[in-house]
Amino acid sequence: MTAVQGTDVDIPTEDGTADAYLTLPEGGGPRPAVLFYMDALGLRPQLKSMADRLAEAGYTVLVPNVFHRHGRAPVVELPEFIDEESRGGLFQQIIPMVQALTPELAMRDAGAYLRWLAERPEVADGPVAVTGYCFGARLSLLTAGTYPERVAAAAGFHGAQLATDAPDSPHLVADRVTGELYFGHADQDPSMPPEQIQRLEAALTAAGVRHRCEVYPDAPHGFTQADTAAYHAEGDKRHWAALLDLLHRTL
Repeated sequence: MTAVQGTDVDIPTEDGTADAYLTLPEGGGPRPAVLFYMDALGLRPQLKSMADRLAEAGYTVLVPNVFHRHGRAPVVELPEFIDEESRGGLFQQIIPMVQALTPELAMRDAGAYLRWLAERPEVADGPVAVTGYCFGARLSLLTAGTYPERVAAAAGFHGAQLATDAPDSPHLVADRVTGELYFGHADQDPSMPPEQIQRLEAALTAAGVRHRCEVYPDAPHGFTQADTAAYHAEGDKRHWAALLDLLHRTL
């Protein structure tokens, strides 16, 4: 197993400093970069562990606290294990922050993250990949469409509200995407119902985007997050296989 080196870093943005976690393999020179967007529960040990796993596979991985306008991580105090009983109270605090992070603000931040990565000696020259979870899947898709010259591939898992009727729905950037996309949907996910899955697929197909959208059976929303009651081992295993395959082929 490759040893990794993880550290907390600060990234200057147009709206202040974003705290983040950076992890990479020890030694061996610059590596291709992966921008890792958190789920709504925020930057925490679970996500750092996932980022370390990507670093073990040979990548320099950045996990920004996208709620940085509300404070440094953890912005919301979290229990070690997030069960259904605690989830409701947590999301009463989290939802206003999700709603406040408009596509405009999120993509302004994305530009800062990408510039920061491009200037780091630990990052190889060339495009990056992006992955995101829960509402982070929305940020992944938006980043691929907003910065197509920088994004070779983007993935999203148990993504929420990716193809709505809203004028700023993420799927509307499909015609600007040049990289390859992968989405792993949960089959019982009210935040991404079948009609939205179909609308996303149709938009990507119409735009000629290289992509694959798959529905994971018996996997609930949040299936990749081992520190929550939503964790689904089979879905998580499938997610890792799909994500690493995408990265190996595109970076």
